[in-house]
Amino acid sequence: MTLYSTVDSPVGPLLLVGEESATAPGGTALASVSLPGQKRGAVVQDGWRQDDAAFRAVAEQLRAYFAGESTAFAVECTARGTDFQRRVWAALDAVPYGTTTTYTAVAAAAGSPGAVRAVGAAIGANPLLIVRPCHRVVGADGSLTGYAGGLPAKQHLLAHEGARPARRPAAG
Repeated sequence: MTLYSTVDSPVGPLLLVGEESATAPGGTALASVSLPGQKRGAVVQDGWRQDDAAFRAVAEQLRAYFAGESTAFAVECTARGTDFQRRVWAALDAVPYGTTTTYTAVAAAAGSPGAVRAVGAAIGANPLLIVRPCHRVVGADGSLTGYAGGLPAKQHLLAHEGARPARRPAAG
């Protein structure tokens, strides 16, 4: 059964979507975190059941993140995606709080150094905004680039984390 809840955040209301899981805290594995109007964002479907209690643990972790009390998430997530997407998403999960990285660096970390455009598409398909930190990926020159939740949300998240720019190789 697909469950959902909505939680307020400084970047807008977050739609949490998940599935019942015997191993997840609160009994729900997280499938999606999205903002209204997000590209490829989840939209409540017929047959889904609203269950705020099922997302209590996730909502508390999001609250702690936005309150500056936590820098990481410990939630069980469903891993729907291609093998390539899952490798890219694992590389995103490894980007430390308060830092940024580049698409090129994510491509290398995912084992596909020549696939920068495909990495960008996989990052854009990330269903777990904020929890899986795709907002920490910037352009090679340090510029803010696309974000499914919108550039204002990305800018807010990076400022919230006090993110330092990605290190770029020294010219030499």
